[in-house]
Amino acid sequence: MQRCLTVTVARHSRLLAHRAVSVRQAAAMSSLLISQPKYSWLKELGLSEDNHGVYNGTWGGSGEVVTSYCPANNEPIARVRQATMAEYEETIQKSREAWKVWAEVSRANAPKRGEIVRQIGDALRKKIKVLGSLVSLEMGKIYVEGVGEVQEYVDVCDYAVGLSRMIGGPILPSERPGHALIEQWNPVGLVGIITAFNFPVAVYGWNNAIALICGNTCVKIFRIIESEVLEQNNLPGAICSMTCGGADIGTAMAKDERVDLLSFTGSTHVGKMVAMMVQERFGRQLLELGGNNAIIVFEDADLNLVVPSAVFASVGTAGQRCTTTRRLMLHESVHDTVVERVAKAYKQVRIGDPWDPSTLYGPLHTKQAVEQYLAAIEKAKQQGGTLICGGKVMDRAGNYVEPTIITGLPHDASIVQTETFVPILYVLKFKTEDEAFAWNNEVKQGLSSSIFTKDMGRVFRWLGPKGSDCGIVNVNIPTSGAEIGGAFGGEKHTGGGRESGSDSWKQYMRRSTCTINYSKDLPLAQGIKFE
Repeated sequence: MQRCLTVTVARHSRLLAHRAVSVRQAAAMSSLLISQPKYSWLKELGLSEDNHGVYNGTWGGSGEVVTSYCPANNEPIARVRQATMAEYEETIQKSREAWKVWAEVSRANAPKRGEIVRQIGDALRKKIKVLGSLVSLEMGKIYVEGVGEVQEYVDVCDYAVGLSRMIGGPILPSERPGHALIEQWNPVGLVGIITAFNFPVAVYGWNNAIALICGNTCVKIFRIIESEVLEQNNLPGAICSMTCGGADIGTAMAKDERVDLLSFTGSTHVGKMVAMMVQERFGRQLLELGGNNAIIVFEDADLNLVVPSAVFASVGTAGQRCTTTRRLMLHESVHDTVVERVAKAYKQVRIGDPWDPSTLYGPLHTKQAVEQYLAAIEKAKQQGGTLICGGKVMDRAGNYVEPTIITGLPHDASIVQTETFVPILYVLKFKTEDEAFAWNNEVKQGLSSSIFTKDMGRVFRWLGPKGSDCGIVNVNIPTSGAEIGGAFGGEKHTGGGRESGSDSWKQYMRRSTCTINYSKDLPLAQGIKFE
């Protein structure tokens, strides 16, 4: 049973209260998208021109006013008033009081947790299209991806419902007669969640649904959940707390000893700072950070699988997935053919309005991302790269750039070794399997990786101890598009955390080894005599 305080250090997604970026824009804008008839659907979510950024049973917020912008046109959507430090403190305290109620519900009837999650999933289903539209409006991803992201939250709710009746520890054989040795799992306590701008709903959903069935309280889309789930189940609203804020709120959470687990999704740079603050107080952390992901294409690969996989994984979400393919390693025998076919496919990608059903590629999230895109291309050229296609900012409203392919760089070029969160694909030429595997593993991050081959021996070498060192290791599919049933996360500078499926639930709980003596004797372990 635990309380989960949700915090966003975001500029753009304060309407969803799910996004984590470093740049904040306060604003007094006279014309907001929410006031225009075209965007009147935003009011279906209970949104208005000015919105509260704090929830702890009641809505509030008396801190800085910030404005959410649409990256497709850089026009303001609506305003949100953030939390003050006093409101953060109040939220923590109210969450603890609400936990007492939730803890009793969970203790008395464990499957009730799953029932609450089922109802959350149903509430999300009712609003899936409008929520998907909001994700698209604020983040810039195409509409079908926005809806798909909310669907992922729904799916993980379904998964968690079943899991709620299955989690637990084993009964272990005891070496002592008349003794039982069991493993007991309990929630860790107070959980804080800082989520990322690129998947504002899905990443939160992974944490939320699993944390809830483990006995934790962690709900973010309050105007749906509060009215349709919490109130219907006579649960206090403060079980589900939120404080929108900047670095001050995020730092407070990282340093707060009352926060027993902090889940952070974002950049490696910020994640390292968060990790150091949490570790300083010996707190728990769940980190989901960057990924400099590679697809490796061998000479026997099915190129009809390779080309669409490479294009989807490098261009999807405008290159703003943590699992985006940033390095395409091609065997020298297929290098030229694959480059030609991928470049041709790039030129056919339909770029445009994220809400147009035919659009496959939308804008970057911020103007700062556009600047990073241009800087990376310039560095690549300086380091010997050849621009095959793309490389320019598009002449249209919003933060649009051309998806870009660069060849000719050495595998250890500094720009290749750097994760840049934009749609730039570096193509590398290799000769041997050992060379390709080594190049895959030489970057600091270890999130996702994939090979394309028909050689089963190579497949199992890739999956084995001398193969990929990533948390996600694929064969004949792209680096992106992970399923909820598996544990999601990576190694090295990716942070080591795991979310969603498999045994990721263990991150949200603490383990106790329990020995029960049901005999009348007191034998000691290892046959020790103390008489």
